[in-house]
Amino acid sequence: MTDPSVADTRRLNSKPQDLTDAYGPPSNFLEIDVYDPQVVGVGRNRYTNYEVRMRTNLPIFKLKDSTVRRRYSDFEWLKNELERDSKIVVPSLPGKALKRQLPFRADEGLFDEVFIEERRSGLSSSSTGHPLAQNERCLHMFLQDESIDRNYIPGKV
Repeated sequence: MTDPSVADTRRLNSKPQDLTDAYGPPSNFLEIDVYDPQVVGVGRNRYTNYEVRMRTNLPIFKLKDSTVRRRYSDFEWLKNELERDSKIVVPSLPGKALKRQLPFRADEGLFDEVFIEERRSGLSSSSTGHPLAQNERCLHMFLQDESIDRNYIPGKV
């Protein structure tokens, strides 16, 4: 007779994994990639935006494939919203590059191709597909809506 106060430590019976299980499509996935940086505008109104592509089979998302353009400030907004509302620790974003904004630089500053590529790579690795963030309204808006409504009401989808 077993003592009910002692935890059962027997292993669960599981079926052996075959090639279809190992190399087939994942049951649930959310892929977020940052591509194609573009410099827009002239003079003081010049900025860089990035193409954010999302693919998923999660039923909580209204679109299964979407592409939007986002600025660095949009990534900052998303990070702040996720950390405030869901208490998720989001990987840090690439720095603000304040020194690159100084006048009389020998290079293009914020618009130098090497800097833009480094920032794109950093944004790509910090884009969050965290399971706890997947039902946050701000993440859905960031990934699927053409423009971000910064006056939205935070919450779950």
